[in-house]
Amino acid sequence: MKKVFVTAALIGAVFATTSCRETKTETKEVIVEKQVEVEKDEDKGILERAASEVDKEVNEEINEEIDKIGNDD
Repeated sequence: MKKVFVTAALIGAVFATTSCRETKTETKEVIVEKQVEVEKDEDKGILERAASEVDKEVNEEINEEIDKIGNDD
């Protein structure tokens, strides 16, 4: 009977010292701040962006023709 109590006490001591330990896990938080440049035309659709490109080209051609007409010296 004495051996049973000693064995139980040893087993209880082992469980008491090992089961309650917390494992420490180290985590690192890395925060990276980035700046993103946003184009002004992103809120427009594909047709509106294409139309604005065509308008720019047409305006350049009109300005060239006006310059040709104005230089009749």
